[in-house]
Amino acid sequence: MSCEPDGRDLGMNRRILRRDFLNGVAIGVGATAVGLQVRAGAAQVPGSGSTAETFPPRRLGLRGEYELAVQPLVAIERGTYGSFPGIDVETNETYDLVIVGGGLSGLSAAYFWQKALGTDQRVLVLDNHDDFGGHAKRNEFAHNGRTFISYGGTMGISTPYPYSYMAKSLVAELGVDVRRNQEFLNRDLFQKFELAPATFFDKEHFGEDRLVVGTGRLPWPEFFAKAPLTETARRDLVRIYGKNPDYMAGMSIEEKTSALARTSYQDYLLRYAKMSSEALPYFLGQGGRNNKRVDTTPALEAAERGSVGFDGLGLTFEKQFSQGSYVFHFPDGNASIARLLVTRLVPGAIPGKHDMSTIVQAPVFYDRLDDAASSVRIRLDSSVVRVAHEGPATQPTGVRVAYLRGGRMHAVRGRNVVLACFNSIIPRLAPELPDTQKQALAYAVKVPMLYTNVLLRRWAPFKALGVASVSSPGMYYPNCSIDPGSTVGGYRGLTTPDEPAVVHMVRNPNKPGLPRKEQNRAGQQELLSMKFSDFELSVRRQLARTLAGTDFDPAADIVGIAANRWPHGYAYTYDTLGDPDVPPEARPHVIGRQRYGWITIANSDAGAGAFTNQAFDEAHRAVQELLVARGLA
Repeated sequence: MSCEPDGRDLGMNRRILRRDFLNGVAIGVGATAVGLQVRAGAAQVPGSGSTAETFPPRRLGLRGEYELAVQPLVAIERGTYGSFPGIDVETNETYDLVIVGGGLSGLSAAYFWQKALGTDQRVLVLDNHDDFGGHAKRNEFAHNGRTFISYGGTMGISTPYPYSYMAKSLVAELGVDVRRNQEFLNRDLFQKFELAPATFFDKEHFGEDRLVVGTGRLPWPEFFAKAPLTETARRDLVRIYGKNPDYMAGMSIEEKTSALARTSYQDYLLRYAKMSSEALPYFLGQGGRNNKRVDTTPALEAAERGSVGFDGLGLTFEKQFSQGSYVFHFPDGNASIARLLVTRLVPGAIPGKHDMSTIVQAPVFYDRLDDAASSVRIRLDSSVVRVAHEGPATQPTGVRVAYLRGGRMHAVRGRNVVLACFNSIIPRLAPELPDTQKQALAYAVKVPMLYTNVLLRRWAPFKALGVASVSSPGMYYPNCSIDPGSTVGGYRGLTTPDEPAVVHMVRNPNKPGLPRKEQNRAGQQELLSMKFSDFELSVRRQLARTLAGTDFDPAADIVGIAANRWPHGYAYTYDTLGDPDVPPEARPHVIGRQRYGWITIANSDAGAGAFTNQAFDEAHRAVQELLVARGLA
């Protein structure tokens, strides 16, 4: 662990493989920023016509929603653009469809529009980031003549909900055969080196730093015997993780189900299972989907997914649906799905015919995304601040869209507009929407996420400890794992411990004790308040403590870092603790996504689920609504 408060002994003053983008703001090459000296790098990116300076996947440091991308959002949320802004650059461009947001929903909306009406339809996609794909973010590390790829956002296309025929068809049309997933997995690597999951118990919550290998593999009494726990906590955890009695004896099944729906998992453990609060720190990093932690996950939801402590209650649940065949993912996660969409939309940007076997290493020419000769244009670094109908209110002729680019206000016209951005910003972008709809759009609070990728010079320290992944309930990053990579299209996953590897570190920021939506807001503010140097120092300190006892040197072994910050991350999902039980048609996301004139809404928020198939489904719905309204369907 560092003895220096500023982390100099951990390498905060060392050169590191990364771009000269720390907080999304370019600084002079060779300059020194807080905690990190910048390495100059104008090397050519093979086949792309770009240098590392101009190729977004190789821009490391603070990624995701970096500073330049979120600055306009702050002004929008303050109501700066309540009136349509003055325009500096009137582009005089008119498109059949303008799409706000270049994530998977926005890109697929462009695809569905052209599929319905033909490739001569003019479509403009505007996005406030320097890369397309939204949360489908790709990070590349170039080191010693080799490129290492990982995902900085959404990883795969699997889902707990059924894939619609349309979504399945789109995946197939993009050239992805999910049945071939087994061919690409690097699944034998960890078995070969006998690596196992582990838990890191930190001294702040458990009295001392100790890594215990074999989480879920060792018999629980043996595992907890190795952990730094009080006798009370150890006894309770062994009991909870063993065969449980009926902690709700005397209640009917219906009464149990009703009570569990209104009780958090934490309260169930403490009140019904009589677990001591001394054991609670072990559950700090656990919870449900979408940032639901032990104190915000309904106990019924925890029971349904098989969490510990419920096996004596006599409850039976219908087998949960699992689209198990759709577990496929690329080394860069869904960024390759976004790339496949771009090959169909702007072929000149990714030349050639590509499918799942070739897309990972296909060259991307970013300077061709906004080609005037292309029927679909993708305009990055363009923050939409206002949309407004033109013409009579009862029969508007189209929609005017204002966006900031290069510090100047631009305007384009669209005969139709799809808002494929997140819901909570839409009431500010389109204040003409009905008040009821704006209130519904503002209901949900996006789930904050932090996906940090760290390139290590070698992953031998993990091998020395016999671990592949580490759960750290009390640490800044509760989850840390080696990314084994996939072998696909010429890209090779990991083979030996002496080669570099990407370590994937995940945090869902929250503030225990608050309702879930308030925890999400607190997490958003946490991420927005932090600089890259804060994330970097957390990475260095945590890996130094986790890998203590090996020859790991955070100053020498950390080669590069990409902190993918998503304050406005995944779509909000409902639960029985914090959301009213209303009919499906009365859910806020259903009310909020209604078409208004020639404006429709498409994003995963509109489906109340952070899954790829829902992004596709909502894009298809939004396009169909416009086509029907125009009499074109």
